[in-house]
Amino acid sequence: MSGKKILMITGDFTEDYETMVPFQALQAVGHTVHAVCPDKKAGDTVATAIHDFEGDQTYTEKPGHRFALNADFDGLDPANYDALVVPGGRAPEYLRLNQDVQNLVRHFFETDKPVAAICHGAQLLAAAGVLEGRKCSAYPACQPEVELAGGTFAGIEVDQAVTDANLVTAPAWPAHPAWLAQFFKLLDQ
Repeated sequence: MSGKKILMITGDFTEDYETMVPFQALQAVGHTVHAVCPDKKAGDTVATAIHDFEGDQTYTEKPGHRFALNADFDGLDPANYDALVVPGGRAPEYLRLNQDVQNLVRHFFETDKPVAAICHGAQLLAAAGVLEGRKCSAYPACQPEVELAGGTFAGIEVDQAVTDANLVTAPAWPAHPAWLAQFFKLLDQ
């Protein structure tokens, strides 16, 4: 697997596993991952939250770790990246309001570069207007947003993932093995 340069857009209260696991796994196989957040610089941290599935009507949320960003958001050029990762958690609900973030997301679809989004990451994809005609999985509560954005919601098991062209998506962190395996395949193409 040849090393690619991957952009990860995240923010405060990103889901802990959905941020740290792909960040570390992608590096472990030789990729460079730049984790960025609007209004923050390399060395700053974002708070993470651990979402757990304990039999309630929705996930529970517990404090996670501090995740250190390793690149600056300001001045980054998406043309310098081969792929994009969008973790879930609560961060996508407010990151989607940032026009610069939306523009970055659109770049990866306009240039047909691999994109991996998980859980609530679909909220950012919907706001960027890139789901029209796409099959997309996400946390089930995001189904209306996927469909309102013109996508087809893939209601798959929580440990599964789905690939549609350059986009690989999954419902939540239990899908990491399937989600990352499918993303690795896109990165190898």
